[in-house]
Amino acid sequence: MTEFTIEEVTIPATLDTPEAADFIATAEVRNAVEADGYGTDDLAFSAAELLPGWLDQEYEPKRLFAVRVGREIVARAIYETQPAEAADTVWLGIQVLPAFRRRGIGTALADRLETIADSEGRTKRIVYAVSRDAAGERVPSPTGFGSVPLANDEVRFLRSRGFTLEQVERGSRLALPAGGLAARLDEARTVAGAGYTVHHWLDRTPERWREDMALLYTRMSTDAPTAGLEEPEDVWTVDRLALHEQRRESSPRIQLVAAVEHLATGRLAGFTELSAPAELTRPVSQEDTIVLEEHRGHRLGMLLKVANLQHLESVRPGHPAIITFNAEENRHMLDVNEAVGFVPIGYEGAWKKVL
Repeated sequence: MTEFTIEEVTIPATLDTPEAADFIATAEVRNAVEADGYGTDDLAFSAAELLPGWLDQEYEPKRLFAVRVGREIVARAIYETQPAEAADTVWLGIQVLPAFRRRGIGTALADRLETIADSEGRTKRIVYAVSRDAAGERVPSPTGFGSVPLANDEVRFLRSRGFTLEQVERGSRLALPAGGLAARLDEARTVAGAGYTVHHWLDRTPERWREDMALLYTRMSTDAPTAGLEEPEDVWTVDRLALHEQRRESSPRIQLVAAVEHLATGRLAGFTELSAPAELTRPVSQEDTIVLEEHRGHRLGMLLKVANLQHLESVRPGHPAIITFNAEENRHMLDVNEAVGFVPIGYEGAWKKVL
């Protein structure tokens, strides 16, 4: 039996100190596990890109654990919840290097995380886990869209611990440069009509739009399809948005935002965001996209996506691809992505356990 230890990792303020070594090592574990699950390095993030999110403990409190075998860190686990003491939901994540699986490491980490959840009274636990395709019987999503292989290790593991599959998410890739953008943009503008206009910015939100963006981020937590997960509302304020963007500036990535204004009210009706790494050899990540329910039916999703793709090609040409994730039942957004040229690269299950 492999001897190992579980240690909580201190989140470093910066990466240029010896104390940051363990955090950097857990980022390497993350990337290796993602590459194994999806068969590509396209989902890799450097420690410098991940650190700003970990420094946000006010609004997204989370703890990081590492498993050490000898001197090597071979696994990591994440425990994340909301700041309110009464919040009942916790998001759990466990990643073990392929060479160290089936040695009790995943079970020990799950026990540690669920013990913490028990002690804090977190009765709803949510896990997102990549599932490589495999032959044989499958576990269908209760949404009616998507499934995961029953024989996969992560599927058997989660079911054995009382988790149920609630949703399947699709990872997709768009090779760049994408063709036909001008025609699609013209078509979307025609359907949207003269009542909407698109704005662009990099990184920090212009002061004029900060209240609207805080609302849109909040609505992302309530309007996006979450099936039976019943994800809790995640409230954003102008102060939270400002702090988030300030921390994000320490990352080597840049954010490209396209937002659509409803001219009659002067308020934003939706936005989409791309996160681009500094290296042109690496793919771009598609982050949040939302159109408020009251403005749907005007082709604004297509308008935003294509406008931001053109924005990317104008300010940062040369990236090989864009990676995005969508719920399998979110047919409207998948229709937009498929029309632009996104193709599936893998799937992950969204699992829930309620005590």
